[in-house]
Amino acid sequence: MYNQINLSIDKAKQKNCIERARSRGIRIPTFRQMKNPDKETPVKVKEGLKETGLWDVNPLNLFRITWKNEPKTSGGLYGGVNFIEFPSSLTGVKARIFALVGKWFPTGAHKVGASFGCLVPRLITGQFDPTRDWAVWPSTGNYCRGGAYNSQLLGCRSIAILPEGMSKERFDWLRTVAGEIIATPGTESNVKEIYDKVHELRSTRDDVVIFNQFDEFGNYLWHYEVTGGALEEVAKAHMRPGDRVAAAVYTTGSAGTIASGDYLKRLWPAMKIVASEALQCPTLLRNGWGAHRIEGIGDKHVPWVHNVRNTDMITAIDDNDCMALIRLFNEPAGREYLKSAGVPAVLAERLDLLGISGVANLLSAIKAAKYYEMDEHDVVFTILTDSMEMYGSRLQELEAEFGAYGAVNAEVDFASRLHGQKTDNALELTYPERLRVHNLKYYTWIEQQGKSSEELHSQWYDADNYWGEIRTMAPKIDKLIDEFNAATGLN
Repeated sequence: MYNQINLSIDKAKQKNCIERARSRGIRIPTFRQMKNPDKETPVKVKEGLKETGLWDVNPLNLFRITWKNEPKTSGGLYGGVNFIEFPSSLTGVKARIFALVGKWFPTGAHKVGASFGCLVPRLITGQFDPTRDWAVWPSTGNYCRGGAYNSQLLGCRSIAILPEGMSKERFDWLRTVAGEIIATPGTESNVKEIYDKVHELRSTRDDVVIFNQFDEFGNYLWHYEVTGGALEEVAKAHMRPGDRVAAAVYTTGSAGTIASGDYLKRLWPAMKIVASEALQCPTLLRNGWGAHRIEGIGDKHVPWVHNVRNTDMITAIDDNDCMALIRLFNEPAGREYLKSAGVPAVLAERLDLLGISGVANLLSAIKAAKYYEMDEHDVVFTILTDSMEMYGSRLQELEAEFGAYGAVNAEVDFASRLHGQKTDNALELTYPERLRVHNLKYYTWIEQQGKSSEELHSQWYDADNYWGEIRTMAPKIDKLIDEFNAATGLN
């Protein structure tokens, strides 16, 4: 096998990790605790969380890396999975569309979970030494925020790398937690420039450890276990007699979240996994390139951690639709129009829970529901990675560019961009089409990043064993975490 998540132990460095955790009072949660926090979290931790803010730089917030946080900014404990069901009055389709809500994670985005899945295995095994190493988080936004935050909580130093064109809110907050910030040229679409900076750091420094979400299988594993488990709970609690899980829809980004689709497909094999991207940069759809404004998703390559063989459809969403709909969902005139159109008032007032990529996910779910002619018994899942808390400056920029948002704008956007979403720019994948997308990995990962063609071959032709091996690793990591916590004496 290919040792996708290395759990070999460096005992000398592991001692440094244990001492750092002991001196700073750091307990590390297990996957088991992130999936079932109310039952599994120690009482002492719960008591501390009652006095802790959701975004506080406090090691106790490691135990809030879960979809089940009480939706409070401070002092919250746990409840059920945070989700929204979007009614037909909003979506214009009969299918039941559910979305997990990422706002109630520390940092306001679920990427804090993905970065945990990448850093913690190396920390508990001593492969990352917090007394000398810097954790490098290359990202187009939320992942480096989550990585820098987790680094602080785990007593590690961090370097955040992201494009200079990302929202002002991201940079402002990053300055409070990251040891160093590197802004690379471009915007959401400029992933190669991030890779170039990573290459420079590797060649000039011997004290950096790169956590690249696009090839870190801890990203895949965290979403498979924790996000997949959360989706299963929502399905089993809220499906009605006769309902069926029909699809799970994801803007691909780093392709970590789409791993939860693999989890669901194990339970409901007939369901479809839909991968979505920006129409302005249709890499999966058309082998294309470009630039776009859907912050939170990467592009121009296929992530190494994307199990393409399990993907059934590709959709592409026009970023103009996303930018218009964040105004419809957040401007007063937009919300008033939605209510007049029959959208429940309580939902209209909660639509700030969708960030820009969340809007793209919703539109992709609508597109898939229309393509497959889904009815009221079809359940579709998607994800709201973050919320509009990250993008207030974007609303100001849109107003400066296009003027005030009024009732006519709202009516047009609702009819044309939301209910008017079409089935164009959608491709149902045949076997050869899946293989075409998978083979795109060669140009980034074999030619540029030093992966082996043998491993690329195994991802496709030995898929059950290759991806199945990763899915077995959560209990092994949990055992190592339990041993690590016991060694600190803080249990």
